[in-house]
Amino acid sequence: MRLSFERQKKIGGFLFTLPFVIGFFLFFLYPLIQAVIFSFNELVLTSTTFELQPRGWENYRYALQVHPEFTRTFVEVMVQLLTRLPLIIAFSFFAATLLNQEFRGRALVRALFFLPVIMSAGIVMRLETSDYSVIMLEASRAGAIFGGNALRSLLGDSGYMPTWLLDYVVQAAESLPVVIRSSGVQILIFLAGLQSIPREIYEAVSVEGATPWERFWLITFPMLSPLILTNVIYTIVDSLTAMNNQLVVLIRDTMLRGAGYGASMAMAMIYFVAIAIILLIVYRLISRRIFYYV
Repeated sequence: MRLSFERQKKIGGFLFTLPFVIGFFLFFLYPLIQAVIFSFNELVLTSTTFELQPRGWENYRYALQVHPEFTRTFVEVMVQLLTRLPLIIAFSFFAATLLNQEFRGRALVRALFFLPVIMSAGIVMRLETSDYSVIMLEASRAGAIFGGNALRSLLGDSGYMPTWLLDYVVQAAESLPVVIRSSGVQILIFLAGLQSIPREIYEAVSVEGATPWERFWLITFPMLSPLILTNVIYTIVDSLTAMNNQLVVLIRDTMLRGAGYGASMAMAMIYFVAIAIILLIVYRLISRRIFYYV
């Protein structure tokens, strides 16, 4: 029996997603169910195993109403996301556009842009998040010409910038190292998308007299819109689940040195649901404006 081309594509797509489906059921679904169970109980370790003492919604009440730092840290993490997300997407799009141009040493420059992704792994990340690194970073900010306080004074004295815009500009300036370090994968995705756009389309609109500005907004941007959604979702997940994320660190510390497994699992479940809601809202908002080229 000969399969049609459409059916072959469906089977191929299923085979490509099969490893993820298997990994989801083996390594994600069971820990998720166990975390939900732990969040409604208090886990007591014994010499050989552990026991669960039911607590109902008490762990969730503790996380939201009693814990002195969870709510504040949650808000801070979301504000950081709102600040960095547009910067990462805009910077990666701009960098990919530059790297797509023809120039000598292009391969080396592309490797340099992706290098921060490699440097963020393993022992480098541990050094970067150590107490010594934090102290050195604060010292460098204090002595920097364009540090947060200096920039706030410079722009604030002019009186032409609203307070909310001034706060955003200062936070964006302080986040530039993180933005550059976090843009490697997004640049790679945008670069692959730019190289997949048929040259014939650009040639056709050039013959019609389209300007570079029109080519960008009428061809490049619409055809990269699916990848914009991909990068937005990836950036949200990567930012909110990073090992050095303030809320992730707080949940881990609560489990190891704080109120125990039950309270930390309740915090993790609240955080998980919040991330899922954010992703759903972002997907619904952006997917309506996506252009798919066939």
